[in-house]
Parts: sequence; C-alpha cells; structure tokens
Amino acid sequence: MTVAATNAGGPVAARADEIWKVYGTGEAQVVALRGVSAEFGRGRFTAIMGPSGSGKSTLMHCLAGLDTVDKGTVHIGGTEISKLGDKALTRLRRDRIGFIFQQFNLLPTLSAAENIRLPLDIAGRKPDQAWWDTVIDTVGLRDRLSHRPNQLSGGQQQRVACARALVGRPDVIFADEPTGNLDSRSGAEVLGFLRDSVREHEQTIVMVTHDPVAASYADRVVFLADGAIVDELADPTAETVLDTMKRLDTYTEPVTL
Repeated sequence: MTVAATNAGGPVAARADEIWKVYGTGEAQVVALRGVSAEFGRGRFTAIMGPSGSGKSTLMHCLAGLDTVDKGTVHIGGTEISKLGDKALTRLRRDRIGFIFQQFNLLPTLSAAENIRLPLDIAGRKPDQAWWDTVIDTVGLRDRLSHRPNQLSGGQQQRVACARALVGRPDVIFADEPTGNLDSRSGAEVLGFLRDSVREHEQTIVMVTHDPVAASYADRVVFLADGAIVDELADPTAETVLDTMKRLDTYTEPVTL
C-alpha cells in the first residue's frame, strides 16, 4: 500500500509527486524512496519520522534540492526543482529554502550576528530591519550577537542556526534532527521557537526527527517505512507518535521499480 500525505487545503510550500530514489546497482542496490507523494502546507510545521533506513532523510534531501530523484517530480511552491540546472537550483536553495542541521554548521570565526546574516551576505541582500529585530527577539539572542560560537551553549548555537534559516524569509525551512545534539531543556527551547515561528510568523517547517517528543511540537507527522509513506497523524502527541512508531518497526513491503 502506498499512502499519499496530502495537505489539508490551503497553499502548498513543497510537494513530491511519485518520487523514487535508488542507490547502487545489482545486489548492492538500495531503494531509498519508492513512489512517494507528499504535500507540505505553507505556514505549517510537519515532522517526518520512521525507523532507521526508512528514507526520511532522503525524502528531505530530495525536497530541499540537496539530492536528485530518479523518477517523479519535486516542487517548491510553483517551481519544479527536479528540472532545474545546477546554477538555478543553487539560487533557489539560497533564496527560497532555509536549512537547520543537527551539527549547527556555524562558522567559528564569525560572530552570532555574522553567522545569521551570512546567507544574505552571500546573496548580496540586506536584512529587512524590522524582520531582523523580530527574528533576533524571537530566538532571544540579542545580548549574544557579538559572541562567537565557542562562547555560546549548544542551545544558543542552534538558535543562531534557526535565526540564520529564518532571516531570509524562505518559502520553507528544512530541519534535519535539529535537537539531536542538545539536552532536553535546550531542545525544548529550540522546538518551542520553531513552533512559534510557524504560529506567529507563518513560517513553513519540515523537520526530520526520531524523537516522539520533538514530533509532538508539529502540526502533523508523516511516517515512512521501507521507502514509502505509510501513515500520518494530525495534532500529534508524544504518546500517539510513539504508538505509531512501534507499529512501523516491523513494516516491510516488496520492492518493484
């Protein structure tokens, strides 16, 4: 059975249509995604979950234009990114997509403010001052802007990374295990910030996580198993997410391509 994860009405920020991704050939072949269709609504917080090897990170990388698909199409807004050349895809990622990674990916020689502004500087754009102030106050780092990453806690570094992703007002932010390197308190602060950025500022976030508590901050959870979407939850709690994950641990499906 293939399940299509659909947005419950409203505009769509990102969409996958019947995408396949295969690595290797012959006996070493791995089918990472098989006919996945999913929509991610604008102004919504969606978590992607699944057992190890289910394809959740591959799906996010394909949606974000970090990896190519073998079959099917991917759209960001009204743009089909699966047909873009390298230069156009680089511009799209720079101007319309934000990224938050588990490892923070901050430049150690730059201050927090400089790290936050970096994508805009690369694009030759200046931050909108009112939006800059909103982002800085939302992440609560105004008194840390002159500090370098090694002078910040892990939670503060990840909030810098969140601000960097937000400051350009991208169409969608992709977050890959954003709390994976944080303690529970710092993780809750970052997740609360992401949730508030969706509710208060209509940001769109797609987050890959293995943590049911992290997923409970989202509006919706999409579940993958063996390269296919097999379930989804609206208004998740940590308990309902955990129950679903337990069912997926034994999920298998034959592969055809």
